[in-house]
Amino acid sequence: MPAGVREQLQRVRWSLTVMFGIFGIAQTSWMGRLPSIRAALDISDGSLGLILTVAAVGALVGVTLVTSVIMRLGSATTMRISMIGSLLGFTAMGIGTALGSVSLFTLGLMTNTLVTPGTNVPINLEAARVEKPLGKAILPQVHAAFSVGALIGAGLAAGTSALSIHPAWHVIGVIALVTVGRFFLIAPGCELQLAPTRQGGATSMTRQRGGVARALGERRTVLLGLVILAATMSEGSAANWLNIAVTDSFQIREFIGAMAYGTFVVSMLTVRLLGTGLLKRFGRVAVLRLSGVSALAGLLLFGLAPNLALAWVGIVFWGAGAAMAWPIGTSAAADDPNRAAARVSVVNSFASMASIMFPPVLGLLADTWGIRNALLLITGTMVLSIVVAGQARPERRAATELCAD
Repeated sequence: MPAGVREQLQRVRWSLTVMFGIFGIAQTSWMGRLPSIRAALDISDGSLGLILTVAAVGALVGVTLVTSVIMRLGSATTMRISMIGSLLGFTAMGIGTALGSVSLFTLGLMTNTLVTPGTNVPINLEAARVEKPLGKAILPQVHAAFSVGALIGAGLAAGTSALSIHPAWHVIGVIALVTVGRFFLIAPGCELQLAPTRQGGATSMTRQRGGVARALGERRTVLLGLVILAATMSEGSAANWLNIAVTDSFQIREFIGAMAYGTFVVSMLTVRLLGTGLLKRFGRVAVLRLSGVSALAGLLLFGLAPNLALAWVGIVFWGAGAAMAWPIGTSAAADDPNRAAARVSVVNSFASMASIMFPPVLGLLADTWGIRNALLLITGTMVLSIVVAGQARPERRAATELCAD
């Protein structure tokens, strides 16, 4: 490979990696302040679950449209639109929290979830595009960067909580800083994007029009979507509810709950940093099955533990198990470069479905069962992920392209 090409690939790789990291800060740090946000809005867990559900409808709309937007405008423009939307959405969330306005907070959150697929889908797509010429899996490292961002976000949440800084200032301040970073990283991260198409364009992107419907009819793609659905329930439930579960169940301060989520993220990050080596040695299927077993054991221990110490051990296993399912599912969906955009969009739509279905169930059950018991519902999806893990095997045409598989 010419030195100039390798240098470009590395530039794209690290731009995407850093961008996903700071995206992780924005998407998770506000969740570390959920107990304070809940108090500022004067709502119950059930009401909070309904707010998250309404917001998740935006994610479903966004992920439905994102493939067409990417094909028409390109990954870079799609991510710039998403960046501006996130800035507006988080600002509205902050102002809504400050004013105690549930409607404004919900509108801001829905705006943010609507544009979120415009960042995570293009990043996953462009990272998968880099994997092929590099000849190794990089998606675990890219997702590890998201975990680093989540860890930083949890630290910021714990710090601002300990200092009694109002969550509104936290939300607005974080998104302002993150927007600056994203502005400078989008262009170098999208150097390999295929040419966006207009009416009647003849590029390879045009051949993917209608590909979403075709991908929805593919058994392998749908089953990979179920893997990502399980991953979303596992990782997303921790982001949304772990702080509250620890805070309410063990009657401790909010910043300790934020530290518990930080532990989850550290465990997830450690496995993702080791992910490329694990995939190279054991393959996608074995890693995915082991991940499901670890998450299942961790959830059971966290939900049933009689004290905080044992629950904390469960958090470690839960985080380790949540680490690899999403990058493995995304990488597997992108095995065929000619169908990657449609398939990645479809499997990510399962994440949106999980976001819509699960928050209200957890919130409503939390009011009667307690949030730790409600979280045990995720164990069913972990079993499902273990059962369908074989679908992550590389497709025949792509089997020799990634030495990490």
